[in-house]
Amino acid sequence: MPRYDAVLFDLLTALLDSWALFNDIAGGAERGLTWRKGYLLRAYATGAYVDYAQMARDSAADAGLPAEAGERLVQRWDELRPWPEAREVLTALAAAKLGLGVVTNCSEALGNRAAELVGVRFAAVTTAERAGFYKPDPRTYRAALAALGAQPSRTLFVAGSPGDVGGARSAGMDVFWHNRRGLALPGGSPRPLAEEGTLFPLPAVATR
Repeated sequence: MPRYDAVLFDLLTALLDSWALFNDIAGGAERGLTWRKGYLLRAYATGAYVDYAQMARDSAADAGLPAEAGERLVQRWDELRPWPEAREVLTALAAAKLGLGVVTNCSEALGNRAAELVGVRFAAVTTAERAGFYKPDPRTYRAALAALGAQPSRTLFVAGSPGDVGGARSAGMDVFWHNRRGLALPGGSPRPLAEEGTLFPLPAVATR
């Protein structure tokens, strides 16, 4: 019997290259990384959902960028693109009869638009706005599991950001960390089941 029935993904980092859009708006990779890290820290610290566009503006200001950079992020949202192997890997998971869902730290409207950009149909799309909390609050992952109709012990979570590793583990899921940028885990974080620089190894992990 396969170990998992479903795979739940972080959307904006594990499946989509949101880094490229942050970098382009910020005017370079270094400034984009500073903004992106600040954005993640602000989301992690926020807890209960607040307006996503406001958080984007505030995190831009935290990084020393004009607040309107956050506005441009929302305006250019449909420029997000999946990682090159994402559709191939998702197609392989669907062929293996695994349920597929995403959970993302953004608004309902932006989350659904971003999910459509991946180009693969998901059984459930859960946003921080719908859940009422930003990841890594365990309630956000639990809302996603409920929407997917999956049990945490039978679901593999695909993290994109370091905070998702501990957050998903706290909700009872094993974690595959798609660590595209070679980031470090926070101190005291549990280790993922697997850590890879691409999504290609995921089907073998999910179906073993």
